[in-house]
Amino acid sequence: MSDHLLSTKGFTRDRAVALLDVAEDMADTQRRQVKKLPTLRGTTIVNLFFEDSTRTRISFEAAAKRLSADVITFSAKGSSVSKGESLQDTAQTLQAMGADGIVIRHSSSGAAHTLATSGWTRAGVVNAGDGTHEHPTQALLDAFTIRKRRHGDDSRGRDLDGLRVVIVGDILHSRVARSNVWLLTALGASVHLVAPPTLLPTHTEGWPVTTGIDLDAAVDDGPDAVMMLRVQRERMTEAFFPTAKEYASLYGLSVARADRLPATSLVMHPGPMNRGLEIAGAVADSPRSTVLEQVQNGIGVRMAVLYDVLAGDRAA
Repeated sequence: MSDHLLSTKGFTRDRAVALLDVAEDMADTQRRQVKKLPTLRGTTIVNLFFEDSTRTRISFEAAAKRLSADVITFSAKGSSVSKGESLQDTAQTLQAMGADGIVIRHSSSGAAHTLATSGWTRAGVVNAGDGTHEHPTQALLDAFTIRKRRHGDDSRGRDLDGLRVVIVGDILHSRVARSNVWLLTALGASVHLVAPPTLLPTHTEGWPVTTGIDLDAAVDDGPDAVMMLRVQRERMTEAFFPTAKEYASLYGLSVARADRLPATSLVMHPGPMNRGLEIAGAVADSPRSTVLEQVQNGIGVRMAVLYDVLAGDRAA
């Protein structure tokens, strides 16, 4: 059991594989006619979302309900937060209401860590994305999807040793990229980051990655998976590239580029997608694309995370 899930940095291979194996078990239950488990019955989980979300919020809500937890979904819009209430006051209010687990998404990097370590709440905290810092459950479902595509029903106990993953696009603002760097490398994969110079972080010393600015060279190197990232215009305070047309030409996964990938290469995207900018629609909808599988796999992975953080002695 873990008290919280805030980051994938520091994950060992064994911990990552064990959590993915629990996700396999949870995913298996979702193929049954009766999908609910009694594991978290009597537990209250609050989805505390200070940023807009569709996939992550609904996925966590479904995961909690399928573990029989009571779920409260909190949106900053229309709440006291819009009147200026602080994270501390919100957390203490939720503690007074008896929250056992809090799934938090926040625009400020470090918000999840602050909530978990502040003493404002005794709830287990799961980071559903904090600023440009991390998004650990997205990385877990990405790794789960790669492992499942590679090994099928023989996935349990396996890592990603020897696989080559290219992550492309807005690395600078991407919490998904950061969580994937730590998790994929813990699982034995090699990670190569590709972006315009303006969208590569300036300080990657200590990151277990290689970096480059040439997508065509990365494609021709024959990676096992290519993960395209959304251009996060809402986090940009200046122009990071001249035009959308130029970005798509140099850093978009076009049909022509996808056709040069090995037949077994996977195409991934955490969503939401800007079709025609980061990825061509035909590529996103192709058999090699895992976009919808990533969404589907998110429920089992988040069930595993909630189980890991909140089950405790209840599981025994």
